[in-house]
Amino acid sequence: MNVLWLQSGGCGGCSMSLLCADTTDFQGHLRDGGVNLLWHPSLSMASGEEVIALLHSVQDGGTRLDALCVEGSLLRGPNGTGRFHMLAGTGLPMIHWVRELAAKAQHVLAVGSCAAWGGITAGGDNPTDACGLQYEDDRIGGLLGADFRSTSGLPVINIAGCPTHPSWVIDTLMALAADGFAADDLDPLNRPRFYADQLVHHGCTRNEYYEFKASAEKPSDLGCMMEHMGCKGTQVHADCNTRLWNGEGSCTRGGYACIACTEPGFQEPGHPFHETPKLAGIPIGLPTDMPKAWFVALASLSKSATPKRVKNNAVADHLVVKPAVRKTRLK
Repeated sequence: MNVLWLQSGGCGGCSMSLLCADTTDFQGHLRDGGVNLLWHPSLSMASGEEVIALLHSVQDGGTRLDALCVEGSLLRGPNGTGRFHMLAGTGLPMIHWVRELAAKAQHVLAVGSCAAWGGITAGGDNPTDACGLQYEDDRIGGLLGADFRSTSGLPVINIAGCPTHPSWVIDTLMALAADGFAADDLDPLNRPRFYADQLVHHGCTRNEYYEFKASAEKPSDLGCMMEHMGCKGTQVHADCNTRLWNGEGSCTRGGYACIACTEPGFQEPGHPFHETPKLAGIPIGLPTDMPKAWFVALASLSKSATPKRVKNNAVADHLVVKPAVRKTRLK
């Protein structure tokens, strides 16, 4: 499967994350999975005229393009010209090349939340008129338009995340190379279901504190960060706590609240990332699928039943009270 990777408006963080894929031989890993990386701006030796020749070959049909990966948001400014981001040596804006190559590709992948929704680059006043490939925040459209379909018949595959987990990218490419990816494998926002049908909350090491609503009050505390610290792990679609980063970590395991980086509009939540907005003392962002009345009742009951161990440990940076040693057998 021939893969071409372009970088548009962004920090390159998804490529940096990709280098942390769990393999000692990155290129060999792709090759063994049937993935031929035609070109990547950071990982390939070719540059200048060689790359321009490759782009023209794809454009003219001389080189088959199975998957076009775009990292970074698409810069349409100023005034729709795209001239805020020119592809060096071609005299043409990046958005021109993305449109041209997307029309030739069997699959088109938005790698990262910038390419998927616009991301950080589209925040604030958005002076560059940045957008995603097929979305502008949660509004379908973006650069390619709502009706765009690649030659496979699929819409843009949104591998959202800021950055993406390397395995989200590798597993998607592997599935496409094996012809094992279909429309049913995409969630309502066209993210791969193998990671988007999970919640960050699943597998979180702070779940006992969440169950008893024993909350952290400052960044170093061990407790649940939902009530006060802005954590959105109970609402956000990703498998970060079951598919660990670098084999052992995640945001919440490192003491940082989940900021919803796989979701549209995460860059402008309407409140500080480290604070939980509340109405009448109740967090506005309640867990996915949970009615407010149920949450209030459960939270009240849970807090009244919180063990001293959990309550004390929640507001400490280490285990103050250890779990009691008790017999577990019936006799």
